[in-house]
Amino acid sequence: MGRSFRWPAFLIVLAVQAACLRAQVLVPYNDHFTDKALRINLYQTGDAKSEIVTIDAIYEEPLWPETRSRRSAPFNEGRYMLEVYDVATNALLYARGFDTMFAEYKTTTPAIEGVQRVFQRSVRIPEPIRPILLVIKARDKKNLLHPVFTQTIDPTDYHILRETNRAGDLIYEPAIAGDPRTTLDFVFVAEGYTAAAHDKFKADVDRMTRALFDTEPYKSARDRISIRAVHRPSPEKSMDEPRQRVYRRTVLDAGFNAFDLDRYMLIEQDHRLHEIAAQVPYDVLVVLVDSARYGGGSIAFDYCVTTVDNARSPEVFLHELGHSFGGLADEYYTSDVAYNDFYPKGVEPLEPNITALLDPANVKWKDLLSPGIAIPTEYGKDAIDALQSERQARRKAVAEEIARAKEKGADAATLKSIQDKAAQEEKATQASIEEIRKKYSPLTDKVGVFEGAGYSAKGLYRSQVNCIMISNPKLEFCAACRRALAAKVDYYTAK
Repeated sequence: MGRSFRWPAFLIVLAVQAACLRAQVLVPYNDHFTDKALRINLYQTGDAKSEIVTIDAIYEEPLWPETRSRRSAPFNEGRYMLEVYDVATNALLYARGFDTMFAEYKTTTPAIEGVQRVFQRSVRIPEPIRPILLVIKARDKKNLLHPVFTQTIDPTDYHILRETNRAGDLIYEPAIAGDPRTTLDFVFVAEGYTAAAHDKFKADVDRMTRALFDTEPYKSARDRISIRAVHRPSPEKSMDEPRQRVYRRTVLDAGFNAFDLDRYMLIEQDHRLHEIAAQVPYDVLVVLVDSARYGGGSIAFDYCVTTVDNARSPEVFLHELGHSFGGLADEYYTSDVAYNDFYPKGVEPLEPNITALLDPANVKWKDLLSPGIAIPTEYGKDAIDALQSERQARRKAVAEEIARAKEKGADAATLKSIQDKAAQEEKATQASIEEIRKKYSPLTDKVGVFEGAGYSAKGLYRSQVNCIMISNPKLEFCAACRRALAAKVDYYTAK
């Protein structure tokens, strides 16, 4: 029998103290910070087993756009934690969880095989009055935080760049709700829009804004949300598509095939992205790409990116915004991803909308559960998954049968016979799937604990059958997601 591990008492005390510090209102803002901000450009270098964090440059920004009343977010989120301590007193002044592209890379096969890469990340803090200690902590596989970087920053250091943020880019402000310190401020940044496409960019911003304000919880909070946009023209339209051997010169070098997934688009020029966005106050950063291709991506608590001219672009925008603003997890489980062990077994995910159900009596969204709902909630998933698996296998077999028949010189009638039989089987399978869905249709609007989430068919659960974070014909977030997003809006708009 294995031996149980016990944390030393002093580590437990320190952990509790740190949690209490993050939960409480910290020292008065004006005693320690100016009204400005510092943008710290970082590089992260390493693989799955190693990590080096370095500072490239620090920039002063003209305004700290967040609330002054809360500087320690009450959300246990992000695979990293940024903490700011007063050097003279060791008092915790500011704390915030965040994520990085490097954190995703660490779970990929190349990283596990020891291929080292370097990634950019910009983080911001309110500008301190006196020297501070910047501490960056990373989570291990059990979600415990460990320091990976510390550096003292003197706000009077002449190495801090204090150049103007204005770069002559075109600024569009379609909706201003009030003071940035007490509103949730979105900035839409143009990517792959040429100079001649400025009016199109504004129209696309307006269209995405309508999608935002048509969706809860943003709809109820629209009087607290400001929308701004920045257009730095690109020499060429659209973005890179490496698998198609298509490369375009654009401002942010956006490209599909992130982590070798053709459908996944990210931006590696994170420093430049934040430099462009810094021309206006912002809490939420959205990149719009002038393309009709379906797709997008996001880095939690940093940015989301989507193309604009696909019929499903508004849905992609809302989905990716769920990641970048709300820290929500993907709720689908049947798609190829580049990650390995993204959610280790036996560890409760940090994201508020999925659970490993390690404590069935205390589900994350316990207070939202529909009366009398079973935990976990049966909804025909296994039967449907089995039918879909059989369908995929049959499609493969039919394709092989047709190929063999063609090799043998089969006539058109023979090939049609094979196709007709396959079509009949497809129809029968779909009818069986629809029958199962009809049986469990009363659960569609119920809040329960539905297996299948976070890229895993087994062992991870979501709160409702449908959600923007998986797929929803109503274009609505599930109850757990709506609550998490509403809490974020409330945090950023606190007086």
